[in-house]
Amino acid sequence: MVNYLAQNIQFTDSELIVTLLDGRVIHIPIPLFPTLADATEKQRANCEVLGEGDGIYWPELDEDLSVEGLVKGTH
Repeated sequence: MVNYLAQNIQFTDSELIVTLLDGRVIHIPIPLFPTLADATEKQRANCEVLGEGDGIYWPELDEDLSVEGLVKGTH
C-alpha cells in the first residue's frame, strides 16, 4: 500500500505545488480548482496539512483536497 503524504504546499501564479514525504513533487494547474482559482494569494497561502499529510485544507475557503486524489489525478 502506497501512502501519499504531503510535506509542503506552495503556489505560483498558475500552479499548486505539493512536495510529498517520499520526495516527489507534483505540480497541478490552479484552474482545475475553481475555489482556489478565485481565491486571493493570501487565502491560498492559508492552508493546513491534515492528519499525517493525507489532505490539504483551506479554512477560509472551506476547501479540502485529498493528496492521494491529487497524485492519482482524481482530486
